[in-house]
Amino acid sequence: MGDKEFMYRQIEEKLKDGFSCIKMKIGAIDFDTEIALLKSIRERYSKEAIELRVDANGAFSPQEALSKLETLSKLDLHSIEQPIKQGQAEEMKKLCSNTPLPIALDEELIGVVDVAKKQELLLSIKPQYIILKPSLVGGFAGSDEWISIAEKNNIEWWVTSALESNIGLNAIAQWTATLGNEMPQGLGTGSLFTNNMESPLEVNQGGLFYNSSKKWNTNLIESLCI
Repeated sequence: MGDKEFMYRQIEEKLKDGFSCIKMKIGAIDFDTEIALLKSIRERYSKEAIELRVDANGAFSPQEALSKLETLSKLDLHSIEQPIKQGQAEEMKKLCSNTPLPIALDEELIGVVDVAKKQELLLSIKPQYIILKPSLVGGFAGSDEWISIAEKNNIEWWVTSALESNIGLNAIAQWTATLGNEMPQGLGTGSLFTNNMESPLEVNQGGLFYNSSKKWNTNLIESLCI
């Protein structure tokens, strides 16, 4: 995310780093500029070569959302996260039933803790995907509940981190690895920190790995536990 030039540089860097799945935030700058950026990627890389996901963070109004989704759907995108703001269940339900582009619920899941309410939400809206941020949807137990309900209703899912330090990211990554989901996950947020704790976690060719030859900064960990 950012202005046009910054976003384009980020895209180029991710492609050079070997990523095969890229998520782009949209709705923060001019929509036509964002479409041009996505088109520039598609002109160079097919959907088989690069999976493109977009995240609107609720930026579209219900009135304009469908037409924008139609425009986006022509770019061979994988999905769009949260096209309209959370809390508009009926509008989201209409979008998910008519969308030409698969929709993933993200913020919509936050704050829904009762199992019956979770089931009611998914059965009502019927999204194509849900996105799980364990730190924001009840930890691993809460995420497991969402996954169970989603799978029973043929709704696919993937996991992303929020803004955890490497300690939290390590826990989320290890839990995610036990789930057996082969879709690209979103566990790269640790790179956003300027003062993150040094850890054995490293990103290589678009994957998150634990480098056993590296060590945790144990002095800092001890100071945090005091």
